[in-house]
Amino acid sequence: MIIGVPKEIKNHEYRVGMIPASVRELISHGHSVFVETKAGSGIGFTDDDYIAVGASILSTAEDVFAQADMIVKVKEPQAVERAMLREGQILFTYLHLAPDFPQTEDLIKSKAVCIAYETVTDYMGRLPLLAPMSEVAGRMSIQAGAQTLEKSNGGRGLLLGGVPGVEPAKVVVVGGGVVGANAARMAVGMRADVTILDRNIDTLRALDEEFQGRAKVVYSTVDAIEKHVLDADLVIGAVLIPGAAAPKLVTADHIKRMKPGAAVVDVAIDQGGCFETSHATTHADPTYIVDDVVHYCVANMPGAVARTSTFALNNATLPYIIKLADKGYKVALLEDKGFLDGLNVIHGKVTCKEVAESFDLEYVDPETALSA
Repeated sequence: MIIGVPKEIKNHEYRVGMIPASVRELISHGHSVFVETKAGSGIGFTDDDYIAVGASILSTAEDVFAQADMIVKVKEPQAVERAMLREGQILFTYLHLAPDFPQTEDLIKSKAVCIAYETVTDYMGRLPLLAPMSEVAGRMSIQAGAQTLEKSNGGRGLLLGGVPGVEPAKVVVVGGGVVGANAARMAVGMRADVTILDRNIDTLRALDEEFQGRAKVVYSTVDAIEKHVLDADLVIGAVLIPGAAAPKLVTADHIKRMKPGAAVVDVAIDQGGCFETSHATTHADPTYIVDDVVHYCVANMPGAVARTSTFALNNATLPYIIKLADKGYKVALLEDKGFLDGLNVIHGKVTCKEVAESFDLEYVDPETALSA
């Protein structure tokens, strides 16, 4: 199979779909890899690094898309990239379709085989290809929030951990999954006053056992969210419903009643965000203010620590890329139910139920779509 790796073009996105070591692995399996020139330059890999492991370097994304059987990316394809997809071509990347109808519509029209990292599951129902970026984003959310709280950035002028004699900032983490747990670990490590809200009792028990009283764990209700958000200096939005748009748990009214200069970091923004006042921002212009509350809603947070993120992502995606290349997408998906969960769009049909429901589109069972 011919695998294509284009250079990412989203604002301040420096990650790359495959590092040279991953390329070498694919080539050792007898496949060919075409990489767009300077695709890895953002994390310190030159064209020569890719050539040294056997890749071919192409001068444009158009050339990569035209020659590849499978495109491996990091972020969702931008409009100009979606126009280059062709029928039957495999696209393997993050998609986050539920809040993005233009992308969904274009992928349907392309008739490509579109597999989303973020909806692939493992034998325990976990999200193995989303987890590494969730870990990065969760940890980053606290350092982003700490900066956002600085007075020069519009915040309250608080040091997250305080100092002796001055109380620390109150950090509320909405959602205790991978993002939330990693955010809480960082906040606790910086000696903030941390509260985690979640609705899964087993999750709360595990977090309570881990933190041993250094963070409060609270069952999430409408009342609990309102109480803790209004008392917070920094709120981290870490809620995920796989494949679906994030629920708006923090309302515009909550935002209006928060402390002036408080900050919110919406890590769920890729799925539409869990704050009612959220809209996606970029690393070039990461924050905005609504009702005196500073919002940080960068849609590709891990892109800021691109080298760490790329290595972590490749560690997770490489076995799946090899499966697709070695076996072809039909066999690879049909023999692994969790991998099949990653199929979002194929041959013009929507095979992710949450995406179909988001836009009132016809849903087709993925096994049925594969055999059509």
